[in-house]
Amino acid sequence: NFVIVAKTAINNSSTSAITGDLGLSPAATSYITGLSLTNATGYAISAQVTGKIYAADMADPTPINMTTAVNNMNTAYNDAAGRPSPDFSELGTGNIGGKTLVPGLYKWTSNVTVPTDVSISGGANDIWIFQIAGNLDVSSAVKITLGGGAQAKTIFWQVAGQATLGTTSHFEGVILSKTGITFQTGASIHGMALAQTAVILDANVITKP
Repeated sequence: NFVIVAKTAINNSSTSAITGDLGLSPAATSYITGLSLTNATGYAISAQVTGKIYAADMADPTPINMTTAVNNMNTAYNDAAGRPSPDFSELGTGNIGGKTLVPGLYKWTSNVTVPTDVSISGGANDIWIFQIAGNLDVSSAVKITLGGGAQAKTIFWQVAGQATLGTTSHFEGVILSKTGITFQTGASIHGMALAQTAVILDANVITKP
């Protein structure tokens, strides 16, 4: 139900535009910074967010709901990471710039870099799972685009390391990061940012699919 979930912090610089709900747990509301929160009962709102903001120290039933959300995030991460028999292994030795990615299970034992534009192409019911043992780095101004009816909500990027989206880059899909997710200035995502530590924002456009 969330466009952003984090465990330790959600930090924003400058002005972002976020569509969808935000959740933080087990950290408290004070670890959400840069969004100028207005507190309500059990949630908060922000002029930068079309949706609600939840944290572990807010009124019931928010704490238990956030625990459930974080547990679901962990389950999804472990499910994606544990899938056997990849269709593609070590594609591009980790450099997927310029490639068209068809549906399937992809596995890399190192970092993955996206230095040039990438297309994700398939049908509306197809699924992509990217297992990345290292970091995911998207270069500045690089665009990930969808083709053939592919949907961001069925594209899963399981990242054991840090996911970094470069300045003014555009990303598609659900990021499940074990470490953290950083959006550099002006980066955008059509998808979700689900981090087991912090999500760092800087004048970004974040849109739930």
